[in-house]
Amino acid sequence: MSEDFYPVILAGGRGTRFWPLSRKKRAKQLLALDGKQTMIQQTVARLLPASRGKQFWIITNDDLRPEILRQLPKLAKDQVLAEPMGRNTAPAIGLAAFILQRTNPDAVIGLFPSDHVIANPDRFREVLADGIQIAASGENIVVLGVQPTRPETGYGYIEAGSLGTADALRVRRFTEKPNAETAAEFLKAGNYYWNSGMFLWSARTLANALTEHLPKTAAVLEKIAADYGTNKFAGTFRRLYPKCENISIDYAVLEPRSAKGEEESNIFCLRADFGWNDLGSWTALHEHHATRQSPADGNLISGQGIFTLNASSNYVHAPGKFVAVVGVNDIVVVETDDALLVTTRENAQDVGKVVKYLDEKKMGKLV
Repeated sequence: MSEDFYPVILAGGRGTRFWPLSRKKRAKQLLALDGKQTMIQQTVARLLPASRGKQFWIITNDDLRPEILRQLPKLAKDQVLAEPMGRNTAPAIGLAAFILQRTNPDAVIGLFPSDHVIANPDRFREVLADGIQIAASGENIVVLGVQPTRPETGYGYIEAGSLGTADALRVRRFTEKPNAETAAEFLKAGNYYWNSGMFLWSARTLANALTEHLPKTAAVLEKIAADYGTNKFAGTFRRLYPKCENISIDYAVLEPRSAKGEEESNIFCLRADFGWNDLGSWTALHEHHATRQSPADGNLISGQGIFTLNASSNYVHAPGKFVAVVGVNDIVVVETDDALLVTTRENAQDVGKVVKYLDEKKMGKLV
């Protein structure tokens, strides 16, 4: 356990591709999609051996904060911050950096999504320990990269270069979601990794990087951080935070920093060889559970009694109901009290468009 390690968990997304289970006030990270614990509870549980509960920070929104506090009662309430307006990952993690460098000059920040699956938590913590050491040893940035298994177009990629310190590879560049042809080239090259969205750096390093590459937003964050711990903080946060630029940490810091060249950028990639999955859709969830359970027909069905005939590789979620699946393959059916989703595994990535339609039609009760 590190006295100077502060996990910062981003938990503000809506998880629209998991509609109709995922809603504004109970998004994907607050659902138990992989066991009895919710995704955010699992995220905190696997990080607790590496840090103290009082050192956790969670960045979320007003819709989700009450349920997060209910699910994680042992965390410090004043460190579960609700953004007054979503401004993407750079301001979110940047605010934590400016606050923490004032309270602990040696603070090392870990940035973690709240809704990922890690199959091997022990190995995860081993990699994390290496990354913390690298991040604490200088103006270094560490990204955890996943060995790609297919030419995936939904992830960003990290091009790794020469071997740096310990088992870390120096980073040459970051590439946002490539087209299929480029993704296939990356896979064949062998030195590209999926960007897991997990990063490590000292609070000082991140604050300095934001000041260099995003000076206007950095100045706003510094003003907000100056009022943390006082009765002025809530008002300052709500008044100033919307003035931050709406930009990801990848675009704001990582890409311009990597442009300096692998020897000067001090960005390192550690291999995330601990069974990572971001469970980005109902299809991904089906594949994840199918790998673990290995049903002979590929069907994963939750219901009060099940009958299948000439059916394979289907995902059906209808708790409390008898489920009969006959003569269909590769479909996804998800039922809630007020909605029913029917799609195919191939088209499950488009479920977010349903939420966009419901928003446009002002059907707020369904989102």
